[in-house]
Amino acid sequence: MTINDKKCKNIKMVLLDVDGVLTDGGIIYNESGKEIKMFNVRDGLGIRLLMKAGIQVGIVTGRSSEALRYRCQNLGITLIYEGVRDKGVLLNEIVEITGFHSDEIAFMGDDLPDLPIMRKVGFSIAVADAHESVMEEADMVTHANGGAGAVREVCEKILKSQGHWKKLMEQLF
Repeated sequence: MTINDKKCKNIKMVLLDVDGVLTDGGIIYNESGKEIKMFNVRDGLGIRLLMKAGIQVGIVTGRSSEALRYRCQNLGITLIYEGVRDKGVLLNEIVEITGFHSDEIAFMGDDLPDLPIMRKVGFSIAVADAHESVMEEADMVTHANGGAGAVREVCEKILKSQGHWKKLMEQLF
């Protein structure tokens, strides 16, 4: 068993950044200035499987987006923090609200503003195309880029480490 498998066994909540993690980091505006985001459907299934296994999922992002709120509603994610300037400080509030210890929380990020929270959680993950500094400090770096199945990769790792994967697959098929 690897050190990351041991860390995954304790995870009760996964917090996700959005731009560069749930999306490829691109921002598209239509003619009227409305922001458009593209999410990966495989990431969505991974998130649903985590929640089905009793692992909570939340969003911690520096930007605000109507598209994100719609996606979260679709997936059943209710813990959403948008417009966050200091993600490390926010973790204290999340710990207080949820009752989880920081070592029971995973965070997945891609860029420099994610480092303060990554340094405080029990399992930190960087996407394959994250900033070099983020990858150096992460417990795990995904094979997939942000917005291209990286979240699903992490969901499966956690579910397998905790012994949920086989049962979930039996329920699906």
